[in-house]
Amino acid sequence: MNEQHELFSALSKKAKGFSAEEVSEEYQSDAEGNLTLIKRKVNTKYFPPDTAAVKCVMELNGMDTLSDEELESERLRLLREFSALNKKNEDGNEKKSE
Repeated sequence: MNEQHELFSALSKKAKGFSAEEVSEEYQSDAEGNLTLIKRKVNTKYFPPDTAAVKCVMELNGMDTLSDEELESERLRLLREFSALNKKNEDGNEKKSE
């Protein structure tokens, strides 16, 4: 995969929003200096879509030349996708809290 494609993929991910796991670990040392894991916490953090990234992706895809009707259609598609992602994220959070 070339660097330009990797950068575009990362920008697209930020434009769409994403979830990432955050791991926090606590260690305790014994008398001999050996470390033992005493607590491990895994959180899923949601990063919402970034409007600046959306704008960059649209410009790179040539969407800055779309007509008003095409832009409205794309806006509605993105809103549906965002709604589906929010629902998926909320469902995931509800399952974890049970």
